Amino acid sequence: MSALFESITLREVTIPNRVWMPPMCQYSAEPEGPLAGAPHDWHFAHYAARATGGTGLIIVEATAVAPEGRISPYDLGLWNDTQVKAFQRITRFLTAQGTVPGIQLAHGGRKASTDRPWKGGAPLGPEAHGWRPVAPSAVPFDENHPVPDELTVDQIGAVVGQFAAAARRALAAGFEIAEIHGAHGYLINEFLSPHSNHRTDVYGGSYENRTRFALEVVDAVRAVWPGDKPVFFRISATDWLQDGGWTTEDTVRFARDLHAHGVDLLDVSTGGNASGVSIATGPGYQVPFAARVKAETPLPVAAVGLITEAGQAEKIVTNGEADAVLLGRELLRNPSWARHAARELGGEVRVPDPYHRSV
Repeated sequence: MSALFESITLREVTIPNRVWMPPMCQYSAEPEGPLAGAPHDWHFAHYAARATGGTGLIIVEATAVAPEGRISPYDLGLWNDTQVKAFQRITRFLTAQGTVPGIQLAHGGRKASTDRPWKGGAPLGPEAHGWRPVAPSAVPFDENHPVPDELTVDQIGAVVGQFAAAARRALAAGFEIAEIHGAHGYLINEFLSPHSNHRTDVYGGSYENRTRFALEVVDAVRAVWPGDKPVFFRISATDWLQDGGWTTEDTVRFARDLHAHGVDLLDVSTGGNASGVSIATGPGYQVPFAARVKAETPLPVAAVGLITEAGQAEKIVTNGEADAVLLGRELLRNPSWARHAARELGGEVRVPDPYHRSV
């Protein structure tokens, strides 16, 4: 039996295999009006295709907990009940295909209010559906980004509440897993790293202070998320800086804290918080970070980073480097990757009835 196609149970949610889809923004929602932030036909078709392809868990793209938390004006959101109803169409279909529906709850922080990537991704002003971003400190991401407004302590508390409210809506929308986005230079990651967090109050300075906001968000989400359903946390295991940034050692320490606060799995990525860094990429280049967390902490992990081949993914799970793999671009190229990998490895995956002739 292929290890990649063994089920895994976290709390009381069983995921049928270890081939998972990570959050990948589509930048395709309406930017304003009554349907702003709500998924529509594009999102349904996008996620449905990967579900019929046999993907065990689909984590819906970074979904903003507030309008100003969107990475772009075209991102999904969960700040109102109209969005909840629109998401229910997607979760119903995914569940019917045997795929577990998850969602990533996010706040863009100082990297919010930018254009779509195929439009260049530059910061947007009010004349183009944009707004002024917020951050732990008044430090821009780079010379092309505006100086963000530094959040007050009261505003930080409000954002924590927004994460909790979005988690409640995610549950109402039919999601089984909530993932908190603490990676890639967005708001939670900005608080974690001394590169972007220059505060001198209880939310800055020491490791304990810099992790305070993230743990408050975790506690708030865990308090409203059912005890039988998992909470994930996505982290950038390193800023890829020589000094002055978040490190792998910080990640291992933080993973233990997250486990103690009720997080069930760490989704391990890297980078995104510092501009101009040099990253040597290659097949599975981020897997060692997940492997270290798995080896040194009790927290289950998922690995990402140029995982493209079935045999490669199988070895990651078999060797105990990670409990699951998340395939991003490869699932964009091939929505049925899981079915093809199961055929190659001798595993089993659910095939929709109309597709049985293709098996």
